[in-house]
Amino acid sequence: MKILVSNDDGHVAPGLNILVENLKMIAEVFVVAPDKNKSGSSSSLSLNKEILVHKINPMLYSVIGTPTDCVHIALTGLIPFKPDMVISGINDGSNMGDDTIYSGTVGAAIEGYLLGIPSIAVSMGNSEPKHFETAAKVILELIDKHNKEPLNNVTLLNINVPDVPYSQIKGLEITRLGKRHEAKPAIKRVGNNDQEFYSVGEVGEPKDSGPGTDFFAITNNYVSISPIQSDLTNYKEIDLIKKWIKSHPNEK
Repeated sequence: MKILVSNDDGHVAPGLNILVENLKMIAEVFVVAPDKNKSGSSSSLSLNKEILVHKINPMLYSVIGTPTDCVHIALTGLIPFKPDMVISGINDGSNMGDDTIYSGTVGAAIEGYLLGIPSIAVSMGNSEPKHFETAAKVILELIDKHNKEPLNNVTLLNINVPDVPYSQIKGLEITRLGKRHEAKPAIKRVGNNDQEFYSVGEVGEPKDSGPGTDFFAITNNYVSISPIQSDLTNYKEIDLIKKWIKSHPNEK
């Protein structure tokens, strides 16, 4: 089995390296990851510049670009094979609910999925985690399940793992993405010459976090597994918008 690994915390991040060491027990692992932290990159691609790639060793490349750059370049020219799976992580912190829109970890996995490869984004349930090994073990078990009973369709999974010893994990939960309250206000700072600087405010607290959500699973020490997709179409609104357009006086 061959696995492409990336992340958004950079190629020296402890979560990535612990994941790689565990994956090496079952697969040939090829790492293409950013040269430094690129959290919040979402699915951004560097379209207006060349991207510098450093070959650290035959199985590890550092990219001066986004997580999506890493996976895209790896799959469309850098590595000489099509991997069986793309795994992004292990992220230093959670990617639940609305976080998935902004997440570079998820963005890297989405790119693998868009290019036709089963892909997983894996994150720890809180910041400054201590139990990356727990997440690595969960991933190994899921890969074993995948190899024994492969799904018919190419899948994209967003996985969050409680930051506890593996023995304290209560099980696996298939979840939907929850939702947060709106973010806290941006923080303003006035510098020299009255220049104004702003920092993004803290994320909002969970709002939709009841049973069945990723937030609820993590709070109760269950691994959250959310099948996600790249299609942003709101199918429920299509008929409503059709009626709204037809009500326009120039619409026949």
